[in-house]
Amino acid sequence: MTVALMAAGCGISGPVDVTGLRRVAGTDLIGARGETPADQRKIDRTVVGLCAGKVWTAEECRQHGDKQ
Repeated sequence: MTVALMAAGCGISGPVDVTGLRRVAGTDLIGARGETPADQRKIDRTVVGLCAGKVWTAEECRQHGDKQ
């Protein structure tokens, strides 16, 4: 019985609220295509938030700044 109750709590429902993620990622990326310097700044601001929120590793954040 206990196992059944524990399994019932492990669903696949989506998050109730994404406020925290929105706060970390921001909304700058919306509409940015990377075609202009302004677009690149929007992308960079998004990356800064993701790095500060530790969504990406330090190495991944360093790679963003590397020229391709």
